[in-house]
Amino acid sequence: MKQGESFCNLATYISETVIVGSGAAGYNAADTLYRMGNSEVVLLSEDLAFGTSRNTGSDKQTYYKLSLCGSEPDSVRAMAEDLFNGGAVDGDLALVEAALSTKSFLKLSDLGVPFPTNRYGEFVGYKTDHDPKRRATSAGPYTSRFMTEFLESSLKERGAALLGGFLVVKILVDEHEVKGVLCLETKNSRFCIFWCRNLIWATGGPAVMYANSVYPASQFGSSGLAFEAGCKGRNLTEWQYGLASLTPRWNVSGTYMQVLPRFFSVDEKGIVHDFLRDQFEDSYHMLSLVFLKGYQWPFDVRKISKGSSIIDLLVYRELEQERRVYLDFTRNPIEGDVDFSSLDTDAYVYLKHAGADFGLPVDRLKVMNAPAYEFYKERGTDLEKDMLEISLCAQHNNGGLAVDLWYQSDVAGLFAVGEVAGSHGVYRPGGSALNAGQVGSARAASYIMKKCHDENWVPTCCCREQIEEILTLAKNGVGREDTAMFVYRKVRKQMGLHASLLRRYEDIHALREEIAGYLAEFETLQVNAPAHLPFLFRLRDCLLSQVVYLSAMEEYIKAGGKSRGSSLYLCSDGEPLHPLLPPDFRAHLEGENPPSFLQEVSFKGGVCAFSWRAPHPLPLEDDFFEKVWKEFREHGNVY
Repeated sequence: MKQGESFCNLATYISETVIVGSGAAGYNAADTLYRMGNSEVVLLSEDLAFGTSRNTGSDKQTYYKLSLCGSEPDSVRAMAEDLFNGGAVDGDLALVEAALSTKSFLKLSDLGVPFPTNRYGEFVGYKTDHDPKRRATSAGPYTSRFMTEFLESSLKERGAALLGGFLVVKILVDEHEVKGVLCLETKNSRFCIFWCRNLIWATGGPAVMYANSVYPASQFGSSGLAFEAGCKGRNLTEWQYGLASLTPRWNVSGTYMQVLPRFFSVDEKGIVHDFLRDQFEDSYHMLSLVFLKGYQWPFDVRKISKGSSIIDLLVYRELEQERRVYLDFTRNPIEGDVDFSSLDTDAYVYLKHAGADFGLPVDRLKVMNAPAYEFYKERGTDLEKDMLEISLCAQHNNGGLAVDLWYQSDVAGLFAVGEVAGSHGVYRPGGSALNAGQVGSARAASYIMKKCHDENWVPTCCCREQIEEILTLAKNGVGREDTAMFVYRKVRKQMGLHASLLRRYEDIHALREEIAGYLAEFETLQVNAPAHLPFLFRLRDCLLSQVVYLSAMEEYIKAGGKSRGSSLYLCSDGEPLHPLLPPDFRAHLEGENPPSFLQEVSFKGGVCAFSWRAPHPLPLEDDFFEKVWKEFREHGNVY
């Protein structure tokens, strides 16, 4: 990184490649470039300790890769087909993420991430959701944190430029080509510019859009700035939602459900409602569905009538009535002792083999997964005596920015890696997101090194109007009243009510128009101190993201899209979903196999334009060795 000449009276810096985001994907992009001999790299983050990778996890956080254990056959092609079959997935990206899964995984293992092996050195695996084989593995509830920490250590050993305290507030683009980023230094409220030739956007999912979220409080995302810069969005309608605790924000998946906790709610008068037990006539059917929720944690419209997702909707009904919902691990959900042999066969066999067919939910949790119990106890919630408040929360965006085979957006020089990249479709195997982030960041770095690395590169100072627009917003955005906070709280709450797992066209349309109005008059919103300017610009990104995402949902419905994945589109002429739900819970479902068409959206001048296309098919390349070897010698793997 070099110091540049002042531009628009701002300090400037020069680096061939700027990486924004300090999660596992951003760090891996930087580490890959350094390992390939390119040190003209700077990594920027609002705070190096922020983000999802470092601050989140789950009962057994999963990494998905090619099988490396046992006698069950597997292949790159088979894994690519399983990724592709999730629906609305490009086949070439699926093949890339399958082909490089082993290399990416073994790099992490070599760095020190403690993935378990048996006595023979095989990396043992297990089945995860939407996984026909045992490709999943885990280093425990903090797998992504380990990944981030070991990658960061590798970069520090190489003397990499890792800069915290910089919030990107504008991507500078000229003639659809990236030129740099305008940043706000959060410690002193000063602006500066980083000129670059390549920009790797590793900002994570747009967590800022939703109030009820599993994302850690330090995760905001920055998709809105990318849309504003000209990046297309892809599959923005496709999310994962599920049950999570509120303090701390944590998925209550896996063992937390398999130990059969009691669900109850409390209304504004303090009256307790055993709403699950009140709804189900067959208590053991109810318990079996709760057990199944551990495997089927994400809400799935296909699993309402014959699966565990009815649990999510019954929780939603309680929340809709302004009741607070809790898990109770101190009592069994039914009166008296549980007759485990009366459970469905899978649940009974699993609990019996685990030695957990006895006692109370907390007793079973300690036997099956003691770290899961300790996790909450270390954070002030003792499940032996305390109730755990939960809600339905946004957890992961399967869509994101549209990228090509090398994770480059349609803005030249701007690459999107990690959750911000839209490489997933409707369904994906659990843990494939961690693999996608490692593969995508390595691919982007490889392309930059072989196609975009130029030791003689000199930046072109431009984008004056874009910079001055932001400086004016900052100047006018500080006043006596904090009007921005009211808007922030309102729109995030409304997104959870109308644009998460339950969606109605009329609600989405009205909300999109309301948020577009706030965005059009953004210059009237203010914070009450210069130190709060970061919040003002996070709100701006939030509104940009929400407008584009809501527009995508609205267009999906107008195009005849039906309920699929984690998104239930309610409509008056649909079929009833379940006898336990009220009559207005009606929808058209896609069935077992979602249509594969991808929705893409571009945002310009406050208006969204849409296109639909079939996914790229799985490639059928001629892999004759001599032919590939010749091409590799002549071009490397970038051609």
